[in-house]
Amino acid sequence: MKGEYWACESPLATGISTDGGYAEYMIARMEVLTAIPEVLSSVEAAPLLCAGATTLGALKSSTAKGGDLIAIHGFGGLGHLALQFAVRLGLKTVVLSRGTEKEALARMLGAQVYIDTDTSNAAEELMKLGGARAIFCTAPNSKAIAELIGGLARYGQLIIITFVNEPMQISPVQLMRGVRSVSGWIRGNAADTLNFSVLTHVLPMVEVFPLAQAALAFEKMMSAKVHFRAVLKVSEDATHE
Repeated sequence: MKGEYWACESPLATGISTDGGYAEYMIARMEVLTAIPEVLSSVEAAPLLCAGATTLGALKSSTAKGGDLIAIHGFGGLGHLALQFAVRLGLKTVVLSRGTEKEALARMLGAQVYIDTDTSNAAEELMKLGGARAIFCTAPNSKAIAELIGGLARYGQLIIITFVNEPMQISPVQLMRGVRSVSGWIRGNAADTLNFSVLTHVLPMVEVFPLAQAALAFEKMMSAKVHFRAVLKVSEDATHE
């Protein structure tokens, strides 16, 4: 094993609910540690422990099955992992994102359809495709999320896996007529995600920062200027790889 890291879904994680983190060494509870497979580097594994586990967990929790049409709203740190996992699960995947800058990458990673939400009505375009069995929202925009309800097929699910503080305005009629539902998701199994990622060759795209630049990494992450996922890399001596 290259090392062990806490499973991000646990409330006992060091640096989240207890002091620590942003350090070369730390003390953590055994029950929140997850072994990293030898074939993964610590940098590759880091985003899979939380962003990866959350997105894979959301996909597996939905009613969507192989061959069903699903949509991923947002194509950043969460979205690019959700897309790869969805493709490996055999889902027909649509990416909804602003502009066309990320279209080529989305298609390279397996998206069968790309919808530019700046120039198209995403809900209408999804209904032209028959409606989405599930829409996974990874972009923190309450208004944009609410506008996607009309793109769900009958019995469709809108699953929010990003933190959004602003309230959403949703017409109950839209839910009732299509027997649709809206829910949130935050859980995931880190160990299962690591193993699934190794077996299906899913890797996160990251921007690596040395530990000394932790403040810069945090600033870029909060301003959405980081390349998909920010990872702090400690010294080689500290990792004992």
